[in-house]
Amino acid sequence: MADLTRADVIKIIAGNSGSGKGLILRGVDLSQLNLSRLSLAEALLQLANLNQSYLSQTDLSKSDLSQANLSYADLSEANLQGANLQGANLAGADLRAANLTDADLRETDLRGTNLRGAVLVRVNFWNANIDDTNLMFANLEGARGLPVGFDQWSEGSG
Repeated sequence: MADLTRADVIKIIAGNSGSGKGLILRGVDLSQLNLSRLSLAEALLQLANLNQSYLSQTDLSKSDLSQANLSYADLSEANLQGANLQGANLAGADLRAANLTDADLRETDLRGTNLRGAVLVRVNFWNANIDDTNLMFANLEGARGLPVGFDQWSEGSG
């Protein structure tokens, strides 16, 4: 059960000059909450539990989500530009058309994640688990840390 409600999170944002910038929600259980379309840019969400949360079109740019649990979360069309997701669990998450430009996905669990049409420009995938990940139509320009032979592998799995 979540520690906070959507209304609680909105009140916290309102009390922070109307912005999620710099909010500290480290280790907080926000599982199964609807946080769609909120601005949580530059929020500190390390170790947070966002399992099955609805974060569609949420601004999480430059947020620290390292080691957070985002498994089965809906992050479709979310802004994750420059976000730190190192060591996060994104297994089964929906990131269709999300913008992850310059995001850090090192050691992230992306098994079964839907990244169809996502912007993954300059993303660091070093040691990330991308088994069964849908990367169809994703922009991987400048991405680093992809498996050796990834081009051939992705063509065969599409």
